[in-house]
Amino acid sequence: MRSAPSFAATGAEIVSTGLDILQVNVGYRCNMACKHCHVSAGPDRTEMMSSETVDHVLSALAASPITTLDITGGAPELNPGFRHLIVSARSLGKHVMVRCNLTILFETGMEWLPGFYRQEQLEIIASLPACLGPDVDRVRGDGAFAKSIEALRRLNDLGYGSGGSDRPLHLVYNPRGAYLPPAQCSLEAEYKRMLRERYDITFDRLLTLANMPIGRFGDFLRSSNNYASYVQKLAAAFNPDTLEGVMCRRLISVKWDGTLYDCDFNQVLCLPLEGDCPRHIAEFDYDCLKNRAIAVGDHCFGCTAGQGSSCGGAIER
Repeated sequence: MRSAPSFAATGAEIVSTGLDILQVNVGYRCNMACKHCHVSAGPDRTEMMSSETVDHVLSALAASPITTLDITGGAPELNPGFRHLIVSARSLGKHVMVRCNLTILFETGMEWLPGFYRQEQLEIIASLPACLGPDVDRVRGDGAFAKSIEALRRLNDLGYGSGGSDRPLHLVYNPRGAYLPPAQCSLEAEYKRMLRERYDITFDRLLTLANMPIGRFGDFLRSSNNYASYVQKLAAAFNPDTLEGVMCRRLISVKWDGTLYDCDFNQVLCLPLEGDCPRHIAEFDYDCLKNRAIAVGDHCFGCTAGQGSSCGGAIER
C-alpha cells in the first residue's frame, strides 16, 4: 500500500510576495449545493459575516494599498451587507470582483443585481462547469444550466463579456469528477465557440480550477472510495513551476467571522497563519502580512498540479 503523499516532502516553501488582494468570504449560505463546493455551501448554512466585521474589512481596505476586493461565499449576494461592502469599497477606489453562481439572479428579491453589477463596474467571476445542460445540472441541480444561460444573456445585454475593461465577465470551469482540468486555452476556445453558436453568449476569459479534496467534494471522494487515488493523482502531477504563481502569495483570505487565513482552502481546514501575524481582520496589519510565510498542507497539491490552479485560473497558460 502506498503511503499518503506529503506536500512537505516536495521541499516547497511558499512566502508572500506582497498583498494586492483581500479575498472576503461573506458567508456559507447559498441557494445551491454544488457537488464540487469546497466550503460545502448551501441553503441550510447559517454562517454569515456581520455588519461589524464588514466594517472591519472596509477599515483594512482604507488603511492599506490593497487594490482589489475579491468577494466570495456561498452566494455572497445573500449577505445583507453585500451592497454596503461593495459601494463603500468602490468609493475607496478599490477594484471589486464578485464570484457569482449566476442562478442567484433568479432568487426572489434579487432582481436588482444585474443593474447593480453594471452601476458599480464589478468584475464578475461566474461558475459554469460545462457547456451542456445535463452536465451542469448533475453538478449544480436541476434547472441550473437554463438559469445560468439566461443570466449570462442578461449580463451580455448590459455590456458584460464584450471585451471592455469596465465590465469583465469570466467563467469558471471545475472538473465534474476526480480528474484534473484540461488545458485552459483550448477549453476556453471550445467554451467560446459553443456558447456563441448555441446561445449567442460571449465572455472574456475561462478560468480552469482543480477541485480541492476538501469540503463537499472531499466527502464525495470518500463516499465513492476515490479520495486516496485522487490525492495521489494530484501529487503525481506536482509542478514546481507553479509555485511562483499560487494565489496565496499575493492575497489574504478573510473568513465570515473575520479570521484571517492564507487562502480560502486553509480557511475551510482552519489552518491558521504562521508566525506573529494578526489573526483577525480587526487587527489587520498590512506590513506584517505582506511578507509572511504561507502555511501549507497536503491539499496544496491541488493548486500545484499540472498547469496549476488559482483563483485566477491556470497558473501556466
